[in-house]
Amino acid sequence: MNPLETRGKSRILLWVLLAVAIVIYGFPFLYLLLTSFKTPLDAISVPPSVLPETWTLDNYVAALSRGGVPAALINSVTTAVVSTVLSLVLAVPAAYAITRFRTPSGRVFIVAALVTRMVPTIAVGAPLIELMRTLGLTDTSFGLALAHTTISLPLSIWLMASFFEAVPDELSEAAEVDGCSRIQAMVRVVLPVVSGGLAVTAIFAFLASWNEFLFALLLTSVRAQTTPVVIANFQSQFGLDWGGMTALAAIYSLPVILLTLFLQRHIVAGLTLGAVKG
Repeated sequence: MNPLETRGKSRILLWVLLAVAIVIYGFPFLYLLLTSFKTPLDAISVPPSVLPETWTLDNYVAALSRGGVPAALINSVTTAVVSTVLSLVLAVPAAYAITRFRTPSGRVFIVAALVTRMVPTIAVGAPLIELMRTLGLTDTSFGLALAHTTISLPLSIWLMASFFEAVPDELSEAAEVDGCSRIQAMVRVVLPVVSGGLAVTAIFAFLASWNEFLFALLLTSVRAQTTPVVIANFQSQFGLDWGGMTALAAIYSLPVILLTLFLQRHIVAGLTLGAVKG
C-alpha cells in the first residue's frame, strides 16, 4: 500500500477516534445544559428526552434568585483565587529549589509531596475540622482556602518542578553573574520563560479548589458555603430540583471555561515547554 494512503487512513482514524472521545466526554455536559432549559415536568420525564419540549429560562431565574446562591458564588471565587495564589507562592520557590540544588533531601521532599497527594481527603477531614476549629477558621473562606491548598500544593510542586527542569541552568547562572540573587534570577529570568507552565499550574490549582466538595461540606455551614454545596442542597417538595441544579451547575462551569479559553495560548506553551530542552 502507498505510504501516503496509509498515512491518510491513519489520520482519518485518528480524527474519528478524537470525535468519538469528544462526544463521550462532552455529552454529559451537553445533557446538563439542555436539562437546564427544561420545564420541571420535562426534566423528570420517563423516558428522558435529550432536547427540551419547551425551552425556558425559569430555572436560571429561580436558581440565581434563590437565597444564598450569589453569596456562594462569591465564596467560591474568593476561595479558589486565594487557594491558587497560596499554591503558587509556596510551590514556585519549592520546585525551583528542588530542581536547582538537586539535593537528596529535595528528592525525598518531592516524593513525599506525591505521597501526600495519594492520601484520600476523607482521611484528613476529621483532624482538619478540629485544627480549623482550634485556629478559629471554621466557616471562613480563608480556612477553606487553606484546606484546598493542601490538595493542590503537591500537584503544583510536581508540575512546576517539571517545568523548571526544562529550563537550562545557564540562564539562572548568567543572571547571577550579572549581579542577580537566586531569588531575583528566578523572578526576572526563569519565571518569564516558564510562564506557560505557571498558567497550567494555576489552572490545575484553581480547578482543585473550584470543584472541591468534601472540605467545603465539612468546614463551612453558612458564611463561607461554596456553590457545590449549595447545588447539592437544591430540593423542592417533590424531590431534587433538577432544573435549578443543572442551571446553577451550568453557570458555575462558565468561569472555568472562560479561564481556560483565556489562558489557552499559555497552556499550549506550557505543555510543550519540555519538548525541546537545552
